[in-house]
Amino acid sequence: MDQFKRHLSAKTYWARIYISGPLAKIKQTCRHWVKANPCCVNVSKTSFIYSGGEETGACVELVNYPKFARSNEEILEAAKALGFKIKAATAQDSFLITTPTTTHWWSDREQTWSLDDITRSAL
Repeated sequence: MDQFKRHLSAKTYWARIYISGPLAKIKQTCRHWVKANPCCVNVSKTSFIYSGGEETGACVELVNYPKFARSNEEILEAAKALGFKIKAATAQDSFLITTPTTTHWWSDREQTWSLDDITRSAL
């Protein structure tokens, strides 16, 4: 442990952006965004399997990295800003952000679905 010159800690908090689209485009958008907004993001490829289909995309995670420590609200606001950037860059209609306490969904679509519609679309 003595080899480390610095140790920082921060309260644990995260916000995860779930969005479909090309992984390379998502990662490039994140690279540009973090240059202007100092922080660290984790990008993981994922598959979305839902009633009626499947898509590939990413989970982009913002954590309370001690080097760039922020409040919970600041992390969520940063995730929203990045989520909207990725949404525009990948021409997606929607994205989801989860935190330890709340899930948020934004969509350009004005559709509403009943449980029967969702169940029928899976058949």
